[in-house]
Amino acid sequence: MTQAHHDALLRLIEAGGSTAARRTLLETHRDPLAALEAGPRAWREAGCDETQARAITGTATPSAQRELARAWLAEPGHHLLGWHDPDYPALLRRVANPPLALFVAGDPGLLWHPAVAIVGSRSPSAGGRDNARDFARAIAATGLGVTSGLAAGIDTAAHEAALSVDGITVAVLGSGIDIAYPRANAGLYARIAGRGAVVSEYPPGTQSQRGFFPARNRIIAGLALGVLVVEAAERSGALITARLASEAGRDVFAVPGSIHNPMARGCHRLIRDGAGLVEAASEVTAAVAPLAAELGDALRQRLAAPSSGAGTAPGDAATSETTDDPDYNRLWQALGHDPTGMDRLVERTGLTTAELSSMLLLMELEGRVAVAHGRYARRRHDTANTAPSGAGRGK
Repeated sequence: MTQAHHDALLRLIEAGGSTAARRTLLETHRDPLAALEAGPRAWREAGCDETQARAITGTATPSAQRELARAWLAEPGHHLLGWHDPDYPALLRRVANPPLALFVAGDPGLLWHPAVAIVGSRSPSAGGRDNARDFARAIAATGLGVTSGLAAGIDTAAHEAALSVDGITVAVLGSGIDIAYPRANAGLYARIAGRGAVVSEYPPGTQSQRGFFPARNRIIAGLALGVLVVEAAERSGALITARLASEAGRDVFAVPGSIHNPMARGCHRLIRDGAGLVEAASEVTAAVAPLAAELGDALRQRLAAPSSGAGTAPGDAATSETTDDPDYNRLWQALGHDPTGMDRLVERTGLTTAELSSMLLLMELEGRVAVAHGRYARRRHDTANTAPSGAGRGK
Protein backbone atom coordinates (compact mmCIF):
# COMPACT_ATOMS: atom_id res chain seq x y z
CA MET A 1 0.00 0.00 0.00
CA THR A 2 1.05 3.60 -0.55
CA GLN A 3 1.49 6.04 2.31
CA ALA A 4 -1.89 7.57 1.43
CA HIS A 5 -3.57 4.16 1.65
CA HIS A 6 -1.83 3.45 4.96
CA ASP A 7 -3.04 6.78 6.35
CA ALA A 8 -6.59 6.13 5.16
CA LEU A 9 -6.62 2.69 6.77
CA LEU A 10 -5.22 4.12 10.01
CA ARG A 11 -8.09 6.64 10.02
CA LEU A 12 -10.61 3.82 9.70
CA ILE A 13 -8.90 1.94 12.53
CA GLU A 14 -8.98 5.02 14.77
CA ALA A 15 -12.69 5.57 14.11
CA GLY A 16 -13.60 2.55 16.24
CA GLY A 17 -17.12 1.19 16.54
CA SER A 18 -18.51 -1.70 14.53
CA THR A 19 -15.77 -3.61 12.75
CA ALA A 20 -18.37 -5.18 10.45
CA ALA A 21 -19.45 -1.79 9.09
CA ARG A 22 -15.88 -0.75 8.34
CA ARG A 23 -15.16 -4.10 6.69
CA THR A 24 -18.23 -3.59 4.50
CA LEU A 25 -16.94 -0.14 3.61
CA LEU A 26 -13.65 -1.63 2.43
CA GLU A 27 -15.40 -4.40 0.51
CA THR A 28 -17.67 -1.92 -1.24
CA HIS A 29 -15.00 0.59 -2.18
CA ARG A 30 -12.09 -1.84 -2.57
CA ASP A 31 -9.43 0.25 -0.78
CA PRO A 32 -9.32 2.54 2.27
CA LEU A 33 -8.57 5.74 0.35
CA ALA A 34 -11.59 5.27 -1.90
CA ALA A 35 -13.70 4.35 1.16
CA LEU A 36 -12.88 7.68 2.84
CA GLU A 37 -13.36 9.68 -0.34
CA ALA A 38 -16.85 8.14 -0.76
CA GLY A 39 -18.15 10.42 2.00
CA PRO A 40 -20.62 10.27 4.90
CA ARG A 41 -23.56 8.95 2.90
CA ALA A 42 -21.54 5.95 1.71
CA TRP A 43 -20.26 5.39 5.23
CA ARG A 44 -23.82 5.21 6.56
CA GLU A 45 -24.89 2.91 3.72
CA ALA A 46 -22.08 0.53 4.76
CA GLY A 47 -23.55 0.42 8.28
CA CYS A 48 -21.48 3.06 10.07
CA ASP A 49 -23.48 4.92 12.70
CA GLU A 50 -23.38 8.67 13.29
CA THR A 51 -20.69 8.33 15.95
CA GLN A 52 -18.44 6.46 13.53
CA ALA A 53 -19.13 8.92 10.71
CA ARG A 54 -18.16 11.83 12.95
CA ALA A 55 -15.08 9.95 14.09
CA ILE A 56 -13.97 9.21 10.52
CA THR A 57 -14.40 12.89 9.66
CA GLY A 58 -12.55 13.93 12.80
CA THR A 59 -9.54 11.71 12.08
CA ALA A 60 -8.57 13.83 9.07
CA THR A 61 -6.07 15.62 11.35
CA PRO A 62 -3.26 13.19 12.26
CA SER A 63 -3.42 12.11 15.89
CA ALA A 64 -0.45 11.25 18.09
CA GLN A 65 -1.40 7.59 17.72
CA ARG A 66 -1.36 7.83 13.93
CA GLU A 67 1.99 9.59 13.94
CA LEU A 68 3.34 6.77 16.09
CA ALA A 69 1.90 4.20 13.68
CA ARG A 70 3.44 6.03 10.70
CA ALA A 71 6.84 5.99 12.37
CA TRP A 72 6.50 2.30 13.22
CA LEU A 73 5.47 1.39 9.66
CA ALA A 74 8.47 3.26 8.27
CA GLU A 75 10.79 0.75 9.95
CA PRO A 76 12.04 -2.27 7.94
CA GLY A 77 10.03 -5.43 8.46
CA HIS A 78 6.90 -3.62 9.65
CA HIS A 79 3.64 -4.09 7.75
CA LEU A 80 -0.07 -3.29 7.84
CA LEU A 81 -2.64 -5.59 6.20
CA GLY A 82 -6.23 -4.42 5.80
CA TRP A 83 -9.41 -6.40 5.18
CA HIS A 84 -9.31 -5.28 1.55
CA ASP A 85 -5.80 -6.63 1.04
CA PRO A 86 -5.40 -9.94 -0.84
CA ASP A 87 -2.55 -10.77 1.57
CA TYR A 88 -4.98 -10.75 4.51
CA PRO A 89 -4.82 -14.35 5.84
CA ALA A 90 -7.44 -16.55 4.20
CA LEU A 91 -8.21 -18.68 7.27
CA LEU A 92 -8.69 -15.63 9.49
CA ARG A 93 -11.47 -14.36 7.22
CA ARG A 94 -13.61 -17.30 8.42
CA VAL A 95 -13.76 -16.42 12.12
CA ALA A 96 -16.53 -14.46 13.76
CA ASN A 97 -15.74 -10.73 13.70
CA PRO A 98 -12.34 -10.86 11.98
CA PRO A 99 -10.04 -7.87 12.59
CA LEU A 100 -10.28 -4.87 10.30
CA ALA A 101 -6.50 -4.84 9.97
CA LEU A 102 -3.34 -6.52 11.23
CA PHE A 103 -0.04 -4.92 12.17
CA VAL A 104 2.79 -7.36 11.48
CA ALA A 105 6.41 -7.31 12.61
CA GLY A 106 8.34 -9.84 10.54
CA ASP A 107 7.17 -11.80 7.52
CA PRO A 108 3.44 -11.31 6.74
CA GLY A 109 3.60 -14.18 4.25
CA LEU A 110 3.91 -16.57 7.19
CA LEU A 111 0.33 -15.78 8.20
CA TRP A 112 -0.63 -17.98 5.24
CA HIS A 113 1.65 -20.80 6.31
CA PRO A 114 -0.23 -23.84 7.71
CA ALA A 115 0.15 -23.82 11.47
CA VAL A 116 -1.10 -25.36 14.69
CA ALA A 117 -1.85 -23.16 17.69
CA ILE A 118 -0.43 -24.36 21.00
CA VAL A 119 -1.90 -22.71 24.08
CA GLY A 120 -2.26 -23.34 27.78
CA SER A 121 -1.58 -22.18 31.29
CA ARG A 122 0.64 -19.23 32.20
CA SER A 123 1.72 -21.25 35.27
CA PRO A 124 2.14 -24.80 33.96
CA SER A 125 3.60 -27.75 35.79
CA ALA A 126 7.08 -28.89 34.80
CA GLY A 127 5.51 -31.77 32.89
CA GLY A 128 3.11 -29.44 31.07
CA ARG A 129 5.97 -27.20 30.00
CA ASP A 130 7.89 -30.23 28.74
CA ASN A 131 4.84 -31.44 26.81
CA ALA A 132 4.44 -28.02 25.17
CA ARG A 133 8.08 -28.08 24.10
CA ASP A 134 7.92 -31.64 22.80
CA PHE A 135 4.74 -31.10 20.78
CA ALA A 136 5.88 -27.73 19.40
CA ARG A 137 9.30 -29.06 18.44
CA ALA A 138 7.82 -32.09 16.67
CA ILE A 139 5.13 -30.06 14.88
CA ALA A 140 7.61 -27.40 13.72
CA ALA A 141 10.00 -30.08 12.49
CA THR A 142 7.34 -31.31 10.04
CA GLY A 143 7.25 -27.88 8.39
CA LEU A 144 4.03 -26.71 10.03
CA GLY A 145 4.14 -23.44 11.91
CA VAL A 146 3.42 -22.99 15.61
CA THR A 147 1.10 -20.13 16.60
CA SER A 148 0.65 -18.87 20.15
CA GLY A 149 0.15 -15.73 22.22
CA LEU A 150 3.63 -14.86 23.60
CA ALA A 151 2.26 -15.24 27.15
CA ALA A 152 4.31 -16.74 29.96
CA GLY A 153 4.18 -20.49 30.46
CA ILE A 154 2.91 -22.77 27.69
CA ASP A 155 2.97 -20.04 25.01
CA THR A 156 6.60 -19.19 25.71
CA ALA A 157 7.63 -22.84 25.74
CA ALA A 158 5.90 -23.45 22.38
CA HIS A 159 7.50 -20.44 20.66
CA GLU A 160 10.97 -21.26 21.98
CA ALA A 161 10.72 -24.91 20.97
CA ALA A 162 9.70 -24.02 17.41
CA LEU A 163 12.63 -21.62 17.12
CA SER A 164 15.00 -24.27 18.49
CA VAL A 165 14.48 -26.43 15.39
CA ASP A 166 14.56 -23.46 12.98
CA GLY A 167 10.80 -23.76 12.62
CA ILE A 168 8.18 -21.14 11.85
CA THR A 169 6.36 -19.48 14.74
CA VAL A 170 3.81 -16.66 14.89
CA ALA A 171 2.99 -14.69 18.05
CA VAL A 172 -0.35 -12.88 18.42
CA LEU A 173 -0.41 -10.01 20.92
CA GLY A 174 -3.11 -8.63 23.19
CA SER A 175 -1.38 -5.23 23.16
CA GLY A 176 -0.05 -2.78 20.60
CA ILE A 177 2.23 -4.32 18.01
CA ASP A 178 5.28 -2.59 19.52
CA ILE A 179 4.69 -3.78 23.09
CA ALA A 180 5.95 -7.18 24.23
CA TYR A 181 3.71 -8.59 26.96
CA PRO A 182 4.91 -9.75 29.39
CA ARG A 183 7.98 -7.52 29.35
CA ALA A 184 10.15 -10.49 30.22
CA ASN A 185 9.43 -11.80 26.70
CA ALA A 186 10.89 -8.76 24.90
CA GLY A 187 13.85 -10.84 23.77
CA LEU A 188 11.57 -13.63 22.53
CA TYR A 189 9.45 -11.03 20.70
CA ALA A 190 12.57 -9.82 18.86
CA ARG A 191 13.60 -13.35 17.91
CA ILE A 192 10.14 -14.17 16.56
CA ALA A 193 9.94 -10.90 14.61
CA GLY A 194 13.35 -11.65 13.11
CA ARG A 195 12.58 -15.24 12.06
CA GLY A 196 8.78 -15.49 12.05
CA ALA A 197 6.01 -12.95 12.59
CA VAL A 198 4.46 -11.01 15.47
CA VAL A 199 0.86 -9.87 14.91
CA SER A 200 -1.60 -7.51 16.57
CA GLU A 201 -4.82 -5.79 15.61
CA TYR A 202 -3.86 -2.94 17.98
CA PRO A 203 -1.81 0.05 16.75
CA PRO A 204 1.61 0.89 18.18
CA GLY A 205 1.50 2.39 21.65
CA THR A 206 -1.68 0.57 22.71
CA GLN A 207 -1.26 -0.73 26.26
CA SER A 208 -2.70 -4.15 27.05
CA GLN A 209 -6.12 -4.33 28.67
CA ARG A 210 -7.93 -7.27 30.21
CA GLY A 211 -10.51 -7.45 27.43
CA PHE A 212 -7.86 -7.51 24.71
CA PHE A 213 -6.74 -11.05 25.49
CA PRO A 214 -10.02 -12.89 24.72
CA ALA A 215 -10.16 -10.84 21.50
CA ARG A 216 -6.56 -11.82 20.77
CA ASN A 217 -7.54 -15.48 21.15
CA ARG A 218 -9.88 -15.37 18.14
CA ILE A 219 -6.90 -14.39 15.98
CA ILE A 220 -4.78 -17.23 17.38
CA ALA A 221 -7.60 -19.66 16.58
CA GLY A 222 -8.30 -18.09 13.20
CA LEU A 223 -4.74 -18.28 11.90
CA ALA A 224 -4.35 -21.96 12.79
CA LEU A 225 -5.49 -25.23 11.24
CA GLY A 226 -6.21 -26.50 14.73
CA VAL A 227 -5.66 -25.68 18.40
CA LEU A 228 -3.78 -27.87 20.84
CA VAL A 229 -4.38 -27.20 24.54
CA VAL A 230 -1.49 -28.63 26.52
CA GLU A 231 -2.41 -27.71 30.09
CA ALA A 232 -5.19 -25.43 31.32
CA ALA A 233 -7.35 -24.88 34.39
CA GLU A 234 -11.14 -25.06 34.16
CA ARG A 235 -11.35 -21.25 33.88
CA SER A 236 -8.67 -20.45 31.34
CA GLY A 237 -8.18 -18.25 28.32
CA ALA A 238 -6.93 -21.33 26.51
CA LEU A 239 -10.46 -22.75 26.69
CA ILE A 240 -11.76 -19.58 25.04
CA THR A 241 -9.28 -20.11 22.22
CA ALA A 242 -10.43 -23.72 21.89
CA ARG A 243 -14.10 -22.70 21.78
CA LEU A 244 -13.44 -20.05 19.14
CA ALA A 245 -11.49 -22.56 17.08
CA SER A 246 -14.34 -25.05 17.24
CA GLU A 247 -16.85 -22.38 16.20
CA ALA A 248 -14.61 -21.56 13.21
CA GLY A 249 -14.60 -25.22 12.14
CA ARG A 250 -11.07 -25.97 13.29
CA ASP A 251 -9.90 -29.11 15.08
CA VAL A 252 -9.36 -28.91 18.84
CA PHE A 253 -6.97 -31.24 20.64
CA ALA A 254 -6.10 -31.66 24.30
CA VAL A 255 -3.29 -33.42 26.13
CA PRO A 256 -4.61 -35.42 29.11
CA GLY A 257 -2.96 -35.16 32.51
CA SER A 258 -3.14 -36.41 36.04
CA ILE A 259 -6.52 -36.26 37.77
CA HIS A 260 -4.64 -34.70 40.68
CA ASN A 261 -3.30 -31.80 38.58
CA PRO A 262 -5.69 -28.80 38.62
CA MET A 263 -3.98 -27.56 35.45
CA ALA A 264 -5.24 -30.65 33.61
CA ARG A 265 -8.93 -30.15 34.38
CA GLY A 266 -9.51 -27.80 31.48
CA CYS A 267 -8.04 -30.35 29.09
CA HIS A 268 -10.19 -33.11 30.54
CA ARG A 269 -13.26 -30.91 30.16
CA LEU A 270 -12.39 -30.30 26.49
CA ILE A 271 -11.98 -34.04 25.92
CA ARG A 272 -15.37 -34.73 27.51
CA ASP A 273 -16.86 -32.08 25.19
CA GLY A 274 -15.42 -33.73 22.08
CA ALA A 275 -11.85 -32.47 21.68
CA GLY A 276 -9.37 -35.00 20.34
CA LEU A 277 -7.27 -36.69 23.00
CA VAL A 278 -3.71 -36.72 21.70
CA GLU A 279 -0.54 -38.31 22.97
CA ALA A 280 1.79 -37.55 20.05
CA ALA A 281 2.34 -34.70 17.61
CA SER A 282 1.78 -37.06 14.68
CA GLU A 283 -1.88 -37.38 15.70
CA VAL A 284 -2.27 -33.61 15.40
CA THR A 285 -0.49 -33.24 12.07
CA ALA A 286 -2.49 -36.07 10.51
CA ALA A 287 -5.80 -34.57 11.64
CA VAL A 288 -5.15 -31.08 10.23
CA ALA A 289 -4.01 -32.29 6.81
CA PRO A 290 -7.43 -31.80 5.08
CA LEU A 291 -7.65 -28.15 6.13
CA ALA A 292 -4.05 -27.65 5.04
CA ALA A 293 -5.13 -28.72 1.56
CA GLU A 294 -7.91 -26.10 1.62
CA LEU A 295 -5.35 -23.49 2.60
CA GLY A 296 -3.26 -24.61 -0.37
CA ASP A 297 -6.21 -23.92 -2.68
CA ALA A 298 -6.59 -20.45 -1.18
CA LEU A 299 -2.88 -19.84 -1.66
CA ARG A 300 -3.10 -20.82 -5.32
CA GLN A 301 -5.80 -18.18 -5.74
CA ARG A 302 -3.64 -15.62 -3.95
CA LEU A 303 -0.66 -16.36 -6.21
CA ALA A 304 -2.83 -15.56 -9.22
CA ALA A 305 -3.92 -12.21 -7.73
CA PRO A 306 -2.17 -8.82 -8.03
CA SER A 307 0.56 -8.25 -5.44
CA SER A 308 -0.76 -4.83 -4.45
CA GLY A 309 -3.66 -4.60 -2.03
CA ALA A 310 -5.00 -1.34 -3.42
CA GLY A 311 -8.09 -1.78 -5.53
CA THR A 312 -8.49 -5.48 -4.87
CA ALA A 313 -11.48 -6.80 -2.97
CA PRO A 314 -11.36 -10.00 -0.94
CA GLY A 315 -12.05 -13.09 -2.98
CA ASP A 316 -11.31 -11.48 -6.33
CA ALA A 317 -8.38 -13.76 -7.11
CA ALA A 318 -8.97 -15.88 -10.16
CA THR A 319 -8.74 -19.63 -9.86
CA SER A 320 -6.74 -20.55 -12.90
CA GLU A 321 -3.86 -22.75 -13.92
CA THR A 322 -0.61 -20.83 -13.45
CA THR A 323 2.22 -20.98 -15.93
CA ASP A 324 5.96 -21.60 -15.64
CA ASP A 325 7.83 -18.73 -14.08
CA PRO A 326 11.57 -17.86 -13.96
CA ASP A 327 11.59 -17.50 -10.16
CA TYR A 328 9.89 -20.85 -9.70
CA ASN A 329 12.39 -22.48 -12.06
CA ARG A 330 15.26 -20.85 -10.17
CA LEU A 331 13.97 -22.30 -6.92
CA TRP A 332 13.47 -25.72 -8.50
CA GLN A 333 17.07 -25.73 -9.71
CA ALA A 334 18.27 -24.63 -6.25
CA LEU A 335 16.49 -27.55 -4.61
CA GLY A 336 18.46 -30.76 -4.48
CA HIS A 337 17.74 -34.24 -3.24
CA ASP A 338 19.56 -33.45 -0.02
CA PRO A 339 17.65 -31.29 2.51
CA THR A 340 18.47 -27.59 2.14
CA GLY A 341 17.79 -24.83 4.66
CA MET A 342 15.97 -21.60 3.91
CA ASP A 343 19.10 -19.45 4.28
CA ARG A 344 20.91 -21.48 1.64
CA LEU A 345 17.91 -21.27 -0.73
CA VAL A 346 17.88 -17.49 -0.31
CA GLU A 347 21.59 -17.44 -1.26
CA ARG A 348 21.11 -19.71 -4.28
CA THR A 349 18.04 -17.98 -5.71
CA GLY A 350 18.33 -14.35 -4.68
CA LEU A 351 14.66 -14.49 -3.66
CA THR A 352 13.33 -13.31 -0.32
CA THR A 353 12.25 -15.61 2.49
CA ALA A 354 8.63 -14.48 1.99
CA GLU A 355 8.71 -15.35 -1.72
CA LEU A 356 10.35 -18.71 -1.07
CA SER A 357 7.92 -19.58 1.74
CA SER A 358 4.92 -19.13 -0.55
CA MET A 359 6.43 -21.13 -3.41
CA LEU A 360 7.71 -23.92 -1.17
CA LEU A 361 4.32 -24.26 0.51
CA LEU A 362 2.62 -24.62 -2.87
CA MET A 363 5.20 -27.17 -4.04
CA GLU A 364 4.82 -29.11 -0.79
CA LEU A 365 1.04 -29.23 -1.11
CA GLU A 366 1.43 -30.44 -4.71
CA GLY A 367 3.64 -33.27 -3.45
CA ARG A 368 6.76 -31.99 -5.21
CA VAL A 369 8.77 -31.02 -2.14
CA ALA A 370 9.43 -32.76 1.16
CA VAL A 371 10.20 -30.80 4.31
CA ALA A 372 11.77 -32.00 7.53
CA HIS A 373 13.37 -30.07 10.37
CA GLY A 374 12.96 -26.81 8.46
CA ARG A 375 14.89 -28.11 5.42
CA TYR A 376 13.52 -28.70 1.93
CA ALA A 377 14.27 -31.28 -0.76
CA ARG A 378 12.72 -32.62 -3.95
CA ARG A 379 10.64 -35.70 -3.43
CA ARG A 380 12.34 -38.81 -4.79
CA HIS A 381 9.93 -39.32 -7.68
CA ASP A 382 10.75 -35.81 -9.01
CA THR A 383 13.98 -36.43 -10.91
CA ALA A 384 13.45 -34.04 -13.81
CA ASN A 385 15.61 -30.91 -13.99
CA THR A 386 12.80 -28.64 -15.04
CA ALA A 387 10.07 -27.12 -12.92
CA PRO A 388 6.78 -29.01 -12.78
CA SER A 389 4.03 -28.01 -15.14
CA GLY A 390 1.66 -25.49 -13.61
CA ALA A 391 4.24 -23.86 -11.34
CA GLY A 392 3.61 -20.27 -10.37
CA ARG A 393 5.25 -17.43 -8.52
CA GLY A 394 5.21 -17.14 -4.77
CA LYS A 395 4.86 -13.38 -4.69
